[in-house]
Amino acid sequence: MSLSRREFLQMLAMGAAAGLVLEGGLNGRKAFAGDKKPADLYDVAPFGNVTLLHMTDSHAQLIPTYYREPNINIGVGAARGKPPHLVGEALLKHFNIKPGSIEAHAFTFLDFEQAARRYGKVGGYAHLATLVKKLRASRPGRTLFLDGGDTWQGSATALWTKGQDMVDAQKLLGVDIMTAHWEFTYGAERVKEIVEKDLKGQIEFLAQNVNDATWGELIFKPYVIREINKVPVAIIGQAFPYTPIANPRYMIPDWSFGINDDHMQKMVDEVRAKGAQVVAVLSHNGMDVDLKMASRVRGIDVILGGHTHDAVPAPSLVKNAGGQTLVINSGSNSKYLAVLDLDVRNGKVADYRFKMLPVFANLLPPDKEMTAYIEKVRAPYASKLGEKLAVTEGLLYRRGNFNGTFDQLIIDALLAVQGADIAFSPGFRWGTTLLPGDAITMEHLMDQTAITYATATVNHLTGEQIKIILEDIADNLYHTDPYYQQGGDMVRVGGLQYTLDINQTHGKRIQNPTVKGKPLDAGRKYKVAGWASVQPIEPGKPVWDVVAEYLRAAKTVRVGQPYIPRLKGASGNPGYAV
Repeated sequence: MSLSRREFLQMLAMGAAAGLVLEGGLNGRKAFAGDKKPADLYDVAPFGNVTLLHMTDSHAQLIPTYYREPNINIGVGAARGKPPHLVGEALLKHFNIKPGSIEAHAFTFLDFEQAARRYGKVGGYAHLATLVKKLRASRPGRTLFLDGGDTWQGSATALWTKGQDMVDAQKLLGVDIMTAHWEFTYGAERVKEIVEKDLKGQIEFLAQNVNDATWGELIFKPYVIREINKVPVAIIGQAFPYTPIANPRYMIPDWSFGINDDHMQKMVDEVRAKGAQVVAVLSHNGMDVDLKMASRVRGIDVILGGHTHDAVPAPSLVKNAGGQTLVINSGSNSKYLAVLDLDVRNGKVADYRFKMLPVFANLLPPDKEMTAYIEKVRAPYASKLGEKLAVTEGLLYRRGNFNGTFDQLIIDALLAVQGADIAFSPGFRWGTTLLPGDAITMEHLMDQTAITYATATVNHLTGEQIKIILEDIADNLYHTDPYYQQGGDMVRVGGLQYTLDINQTHGKRIQNPTVKGKPLDAGRKYKVAGWASVQPIEPGKPVWDVVAEYLRAAKTVRVGQPYIPRLKGASGNPGYAV
């Protein structure tokens, strides 16, 4: 069969858009095995009669970025070797994803630089808007769009507008319902202002587990029931339960948080009594906590989760006393959109289909209305965002239980500029990725540091205090009961080396700590640089100024291998790949 000239040009255009032109073609790049045309990737056939669209943890990333998935995401106890604690080849094998395919790039760190240059950037609200509209058009009158939170924080423009740029983007994107975590770091008054004025009548802000600390009354609506395609669908909100621990309590002094299983069960029973045929929890617990909640609370059909940034290609099915619950986690950085089609018959969910769609900017044309909005909201800050600080010779990323190269860069800057013996940087999961040769702009630096309590600090801590801090954070990460895991990865360290035994208990995990080759002295005080203290402190220089000073002086940086402690008990773990 011969092709017409028009058909041939259309084929080339489609291949070029997808980055799939064969070696020797228009861009001289060899296609990966298993590549798909755009239509194959985003044509998700409707199924059933109700659709839930879900995104989470976009961290204010309005424009496309690179985002590398972790190579260390270790599960312990019953979580060992189970989603979400799978990385690299172990993840591909578990979910039957073809190595070298576009999906393999989306869900793993493997061959990241090569694949990123081939497939381009991910996410961006203009491209996400196109996908949302496409899916809604194929499912008229039967979709709910859920946002799992961590939406108003993570970029310079979000910080400088106190989240307003993201609030307006959410409304334009068509979000129906949201819950929250980092949103609370703008303070209680700002959150209430947005919920009561900006979102009212358009986006429901739900949290069944945030109460007045004095009277115990709910601060926000716990749930809504929407009739979707003649099916009553209940959405119950679950905000991050450890917000006052992981973030400054003084920002929300009069609100209490918790997992609140008992109240969740009460809410599930209440919406069922009101006729809900579908019960979904929009959660920011973190996936391990969601899995445990699903085993304890009866009557939930699906938990759509966030917080831990785990991009899981298929739901986990959890059995409980009332039947079974699907648990879904939809990644971060506007990189994914989850599509859950439900077949609701005889008053209950009879079947489902699920697809996690990676949002590739090269495969989805930008929505014109959203593009115009993004350009407008960013325009006042363009020159500041675009300041070139330095050039990176290596891959800069943040994600993984112990460190990333961008975290290492922050550590190096703190040590050098603050003149410290030791530096600590929080185990945040948000932040974008830069490829070798990219300019590091002020915007990129803010993508790693843009919080409302970013003051750089210098403290004098004893060796004993340092050991206690490390033990507490390690327990938070590797406690075998997920209800004791209170958010974040391990603190990133500089000037300090140690061994961590992931299978030990609290007080015994941190072993053989040394500073400059000498054992950490319990009684000696060390000069420790850091940032993002959750305790009230005097305002000072923000960490981005410290790192910018370091970068401007360096002009070119090559971080190399980020420091990772010596691990015991990690060998053979499918969440560990080095």
